[in-house]
Amino acid sequence: MKMAVLYHSVSGNTKTMAEVIAEGMQSVAGVAAKAFSVDDVDEAWVKESKCVVVGTPIYLASVSGKVKSWLEGPCKKCELAGKIGGAFATADYVHGGGELGIRTILDHMMVLGMLTYSGGGALGKPVIHLGPVAIGGHLEESKDVFLLYGKRMAEKTLEIFSEK
Repeated sequence: MKMAVLYHSVSGNTKTMAEVIAEGMQSVAGVAAKAFSVDDVDEAWVKESKCVVVGTPIYLASVSGKVKSWLEGPCKKCELAGKIGGAFATADYVHGGGELGIRTILDHMMVLGMLTYSGGGALGKPVIHLGPVAIGGHLEESKDVFLLYGKRMAEKTLEIFSEK
């Protein structure tokens, strides 16, 4: 089953964490996941994907302009309605607005008809309520959580979309 992780990245931090999420997704049997910049989305791959996760660097406690522009325009070509959606962020500071950026993405996803998911507290620790946030300069400390998030997203997507 195909899955996609889309992101905007300037410093490379968000790209790195997108690739970690895709790696976590691929750790689940039967999943093929790829990460794409919102500047270079493989629309055919995303259309076929059952799970789409979007990531953003945080600027002024919100999503980047490129992510917001993609969510408000080009994403419509990817036929996102009915897919599982998730979000993540990278920020410079612990209280820099990562959760606000994630909420913005999740809100857009719901308006587009996606089924948003994170696992919340139901899957135990580490608890990932909305989506993971990594702090620049400390990415290595967050990799295990991002891997786990990708795995959880893949497992839930397979549970929902696999034929029984």
